[in-house]
Amino acid sequence: MNARSASAREFTAVEEAIDRAAHRLLDGRGRSRWRRGVIELGVFTLKQAWASVFGGLLLACILAARLWWPDDAAVARNDALTVAAVLIQLAMLGFRLETLRELWVVALFHIAGTVMELFKTDVGSWAYEAEGILRVGGVPLFSGFMYAAVGSYMVRTMRMFDLRFTRYPPLWATIVVAVGIYANFFLHHFWIDLRWVLVAAIVLLWGACTMRFRVLRTHLWMPILAAFALVAIVIWGAENIATWGGAWAYPDQVGGWQPVSWTKIVSWFLLMILSVVLVTLVHRPQPAVHARADTPSPLRDGVHGD
Repeated sequence: MNARSASAREFTAVEEAIDRAAHRLLDGRGRSRWRRGVIELGVFTLKQAWASVFGGLLLACILAARLWWPDDAAVARNDALTVAAVLIQLAMLGFRLETLRELWVVALFHIAGTVMELFKTDVGSWAYEAEGILRVGGVPLFSGFMYAAVGSYMVRTMRMFDLRFTRYPPLWATIVVAVGIYANFFLHHFWIDLRWVLVAAIVLLWGACTMRFRVLRTHLWMPILAAFALVAIVIWGAENIATWGGAWAYPDQVGGWQPVSWTKIVSWFLLMILSVVLVTLVHRPQPAVHARADTPSPLRDGVHGD
């Protein structure tokens, strides 16, 4: 089994189907630049949506519970969300839509997020509705799955887009910063807030790093800090939807919903670094090599499943 077929075996059935369909479209009707650009954009959109499927389904459940779940139902809304989150995770594994290697990272991020939730709700940073039995203290168990959704997105993105890096910082240095970020989420309640020091450390470590990713046959480059920032903004947008849906509330939202402060983007940026470092424990950052724009993906016809 060669390297390309080994790489193909890392893809799920849905990911294989996306690539195969796109290759047929490209190979069947010529190779005009406009046509290739449209197909590559379509593949990028589908893969991004697929990478976000865990979070997207969970967010849909939160909104559905807000709109349609009866207040006097026998099962509390938060318990229903916990059951829904577990079923989503089991379905992804059962239908082989997520690999066991990915589950390891997702579970680790789930645990780290739940521990932070227990502390943050205790000090009043945010609060959940006091309902349901599937909870630990003031934290419903579905909350950990929201962090797991971020970890799921990160690990699936790294694999699907074959992320490669130039000038990626040493792994030990990234672990030190990640530990500092996680500790600061707790310690700043009792000591000084070092978030801007940590942001500066991130810029120093990753500032020169660029990321290469393959959509289908096209390889693109971008500064990795820009990717971190874009994802943090998207998560902040999802957080606004989730708080509107009543998943939790910040102190300034108790009297009525209002948009989450934009300063939370910095918090999500820091949490992004933590998730990235956890992902690199499973998928070690690989060095980038310059490739032709039409380099085929590992799922070209005749390669997958060899």
